[in-house]
Amino acid sequence: MSGFDLQAYLAERRALVDTALERHLPSEAAPPLTIHRAMRYSVMAGGKRLRPILVIAGAEAVGGAATMVMPTACALEMIHTYSLIHDDLPAMDDDDYRRGRLTNHKVFGDAIAILAGDALLTLAFRLIADNADLVSDPRVIRDVVAEIADAAGTIGMVGGQVVDIESEGKAISAETLEYIHRHKTAALIRASLRVGARLAGGDAKAVAAITEAGSDLGLAFQIVDDILDVEGSLEELGKTAGSDERKQKATYPGIHGREASRRQAKMLIDRAKERLGVFGQRSAPLLALADYVVERKS
Repeated sequence: MSGFDLQAYLAERRALVDTALERHLPSEAAPPLTIHRAMRYSVMAGGKRLRPILVIAGAEAVGGAATMVMPTACALEMIHTYSLIHDDLPAMDDDDYRRGRLTNHKVFGDAIAILAGDALLTLAFRLIADNADLVSDPRVIRDVVAEIADAAGTIGMVGGQVVDIESEGKAISAETLEYIHRHKTAALIRASLRVGARLAGGDAKAVAAITEAGSDLGLAFQIVDDILDVEGSLEELGKTAGSDERKQKATYPGIHGREASRRQAKMLIDRAKERLGVFGQRSAPLLALADYVVERKS
């Protein structure tokens, strides 16, 4: 997008999210100390803050503001972080590094890491409830809770993770791979955009457009993740590269090849951008974010 400074936008929104997360997370001085330290360790380790920024951008696309959706934006980051803590455990992906530092269980042990993930997931829904004070119609919170629960649960992220685990070391179809990616990753990205638009008062037409765009954006994001796992480094990714191949996970490059995977990601992003056209000038952040998804190196 010419004339739109995405880096400045991301830096400003990331700073807002980080400030809010700092406020919403329990203090390390509050007992039980260890669990609060573990929660903060992973949440405040950095990261792109893509999901909370998408909540904000979804609200802005329909004329809202970050202040209207910030508790829910923070909730999405906490749900994402909980999933990473659990994914990294020895019983799952058994990873040593995340966001450029040792994984939670490497620092606090498996039991506290599990509980830190549980605590972040639970706190997330408390924050969504708190968002009722910031919207004109608090009844929308009921729909937002249901939306995020579905996106994070067995018909969303958890379901995708289960099929991903059960598919390791097996030859799976392209359809099964797409199921994994649309559920494990795309569902929460789509929900982030949708709930931002819902909380900010978006009408049915706006929410439908942003839903379709979010679905394509989420799948493209995971396809690019698969490519980066093949081509990236620990320094660039903040996590160990090549882990998909070591765990014999099915990936887009593995099934379709790298060039076809790049073309698919580009097609999905182009389609998402076309669907976002209904928002006019307000779509500038989302259009730039869409380009960023396919051009990123980490």
